[in-house]
Amino acid sequence: MTLSVIALILVALAAAGAVVYGDSRWQEKTTVLHAKMQAARLPIAPTAYDACEIEALPPPVRRYFRAVLQDGQAMIASVHVLQQGQFRQSETKVNWQPFDATQFVTMRPPGFNRDARVKMAAGVKVYVRDAYAAGTGILHAAVLGLVTVAQMHGTPELAQGELMRYLAEAPWYPTALLPSQGVRWEGIDDSSARATLTDGAISVSLEFRFDQDGLISIVWAPSRPRGGNGILQSAPWQGRFGGYAQRGGMRVPLEAEVEWQLPNGPFPYWRGRLTNIEYEFTM
Repeated sequence: MTLSVIALILVALAAAGAVVYGDSRWQEKTTVLHAKMQAARLPIAPTAYDACEIEALPPPVRRYFRAVLQDGQAMIASVHVLQQGQFRQSETKVNWQPFDATQFVTMRPPGFNRDARVKMAAGVKVYVRDAYAAGTGILHAAVLGLVTVAQMHGTPELAQGELMRYLAEAPWYPTALLPSQGVRWEGIDDSSARATLTDGAISVSLEFRFDQDGLISIVWAPSRPRGGNGILQSAPWQGRFGGYAQRGGMRVPLEAEVEWQLPNGPFPYWRGRLTNIEYEFTM
């Protein structure tokens, strides 16, 4: 065996070791964050949905709950989601990269941790954590889980943006949108309404738009904090939902696409589908 072959083997072993080490370190941080979220959980009340709760809501919101929930549906306490899709980083290049992700969500207090693996050039994976836990926003991206390429944590703007994301994704866990779970609804017109969610000192609002079947098709914010070069700016933001199916006795969307609405046009940057969703119910 020549020295060059030995050198190549050593390089390959070092690379494999870095992959294993980076994944292990990342998973340790995920475990710590999930433990923190679990420790902060509070009881969900009521434990079951009562259709009388929605009688005073705006008409499109009433139609939505009638379309997705049955009277007596157990309230959701937490959710585990598996996702697959594509992520686009550049505004100027159409360079969609495949990803897979897991997401853990708690209802009370509101919180989530989305742990994604984005496959970049040459098969290298970037680990991405997008989270909201105990009133704190977290964004961290690292090549192989080791080399940080983006990191933000703890700013009020980031917390607001992440709580917006939690509220926008609530069609995946629809009992969280009920008034008894802290969401305040205001009618806009016959096919849209504004939802407001408050967690401690943070309050966010989103416009929900409903299709002819009463289902949420679009979630829109006139301004949402947006990261760029380590600086948070704001821009209009929109998510689209589709592919509704029965899961856990409820109708939830399995497909979604998200975009920033920038001055030079829309910038779609995330599109994916749920490959699995598991609910923990209160009863």
